[in-house]
Amino acid sequence: QVQLVESGGGSVQAGGSLRLSCVASGRTFTTPAMGWFRQAPGKEREFVAAMPWSSGSTYYAESEKGRFTISRDNAKNTMYLQMNSLKPEDTAVYYCASGGSVGRTQGGPYYYGIDHWGKGTLVTVSS
Repeated sequence: QVQLVESGGGSVQAGGSLRLSCVASGRTFTTPAMGWFRQAPGKEREFVAAMPWSSGSTYYAESEKGRFTISRDNAKNTMYLQMNSLKPEDTAVYYCASGGSVGRTQGGPYYYGIDHWGKGTLVTVSS
């Protein structure tokens, strides 16, 4: 079992930055991948970014590419999402996810088969 706890959300003006953190505990050595999703009010949860735990590859949704950076600190079992140039449309609850498979096809990045979710952290971007 893996437990995920997000932090770092908050309110920021458009153009600002936030860094989200996700601390994983439990059987983290079995986690093949971790990533971030978000869900805006009235919308479905959508993929933001992900990375395999065993390599440095990273994958981003097209709308986040160039603005967001996913990274990790293996020693701390922590994953980060650095978000720059934030826009009001980035307002959402951001969820940490672990497990599953991540990669890319001609259609874009994919991340599916997620085993565990965090409870989310709210990011609000005002114009």
